[in-house]
Amino acid sequence: MAPLPVIAVTSGEPAGIGPDICLALARARPACRPVILADRELLAARAAQLGLTVRLREFDPAQAAAAGELEVLHLPLVVPVTAGRLAPANSAYVLALLGRAVAGCIDGSFAAMVTAPVHKGAINDAGIPFTGHTEYLAGLTSTPRVVMMLAGGGLRVALATTHLALADVAGAITRESLEETLRILHRALRQRFGLALPRILVAGLNPHGGEGGHLGREEIEVMSPVLDRLRREGMRLEGPLPADTLFTPQALARGDCVLAMYHDQGLPVLKYASFGQGVNVTLGLPIVRTSVDHGTALELAGTGKAEPGSLVAAIEMALEMVRAP
Repeated sequence: MAPLPVIAVTSGEPAGIGPDICLALARARPACRPVILADRELLAARAAQLGLTVRLREFDPAQAAAAGELEVLHLPLVVPVTAGRLAPANSAYVLALLGRAVAGCIDGSFAAMVTAPVHKGAINDAGIPFTGHTEYLAGLTSTPRVVMMLAGGGLRVALATTHLALADVAGAITRESLEETLRILHRALRQRFGLALPRILVAGLNPHGGEGGHLGREEIEVMSPVLDRLRREGMRLEGPLPADTLFTPQALARGDCVLAMYHDQGLPVLKYASFGQGVNVTLGLPIVRTSVDHGTALELAGTGKAEPGSLVAAIEMALEMVRAP
């Protein structure tokens, strides 16, 4: 039998539910070798707090974990952790987890990386500029442009812009940026998801798709020229479509993925359909990266109430992408 793919799982913000849901993988047994990147003592202490019996074993590339064991690649905390209580000093540890996972994916030690949630505020409070996993991983891999996509509930929703203030969105959508985003999305849907000719539904920026220019001209002056040019190349693109009627079953049935123009245009719909089971995917990287669709949930850390469903789904999607023909 071929060896199981080795998937790096970063445990994220140590005061949040990341360690809790990572520990749950000892029972979930996905069809891969999940290797938890974390402080080993943190995991042991959290397991004791949760009343879990989990055998933690140092990651050995030559030997997979047995039933009930969890493979751990140890990276040390900066300061001790109390569940639910942020310590910005540990931000360097959080980012070290990401750096080690990326390095392992690039050198072939890991087939993919899956990330538990981090706390953006804590990282910024430590004096480290940080807007999110998506942008940070692009920087680590020297990738000029990446695309954030969430999947779940039968939907795939990608974003033309990610973590921007709403006032900055329109200026960030240019012909060049939109074309690059669509090319990355189209290529990833083919190469990572096995769709030979993906159908992409493109949301307009303005209410009612701009209402013929009366509610904004971005659809006419920026978006339509790009879509027309890419259609002539053979891409199957529909839009710009009014977002208020795009997310209906009849419209969604015409596409394999929606491209929304900004974060809160597309993601509330997807999270309503799949929260707790959704997956965040970064497209355009030279590596495979997926993530949970939720935050650190500090109030649930150490209580036993955190659900690992999104982490398990993220691992399954990473495997799907690794194995795509």
